[in-house]
Amino acid sequence: MSTSKYATKIRRDQIARAALELIAARGMKGFSVAGLAHRIGFTPSAIYHHFKGKDEILDAVLDLLQDRLLGNVAKARADYRDSLAQLNALLSAHAQLVLGLSAMPRILFSEDVYGENSSRKARLNDIITGYLREVAGIVREGQIAGTLRTELDPDTISVMFLGLVQPTAILWHLSDGKFDAAGHVERAWPVFLEAIRLRAG
Repeated sequence: MSTSKYATKIRRDQIARAALELIAARGMKGFSVAGLAHRIGFTPSAIYHHFKGKDEILDAVLDLLQDRLLGNVAKARADYRDSLAQLNALLSAHAQLVLGLSAMPRILFSEDVYGENSSRKARLNDIITGYLREVAGIVREGQIAGTLRTELDPDTISVMFLGLVQPTAILWHLSDGKFDAAGHVERAWPVFLEAIRLRAG
């Protein structure tokens, strides 16, 4: 990659991260190119040098979310060999991502993100289902290794895994941070673990 293309990628990533932070702070209705430019000390024309408009910026935000989700999967796999340990680490990372980025529920559940844009709605669906496939893959490996119950459907377990965080994040968001989301996730893990692991003997 040439130096100029690399610099452009860095700048585009910087703008996407700032857009995510702006959505977290003001919601989708408070998101604008002018507000984004002001947030990072750019002129609006500098933003338009890298993106055609608001829609393209939102697409970049989705790319950023996908990178973070799949990056968490890759790190959990690299750090641990056991599937249960991988799932535990991934749950912690996922909770930190969702709760650390209050924009996440707004993006996932806001009509303003995709509206009548069917391709962006499909893209968001692809990101989530792709993440679920990765989780299901970890589950299958645990079943093969003999640590997870083989009669359970990996795809179902992956959705249950996501459910440990997403509803919690919504309650946390609706309560303006008063709901103990992190504590709930921590307490939910042993219940989930008891349901999926293969008991010795």
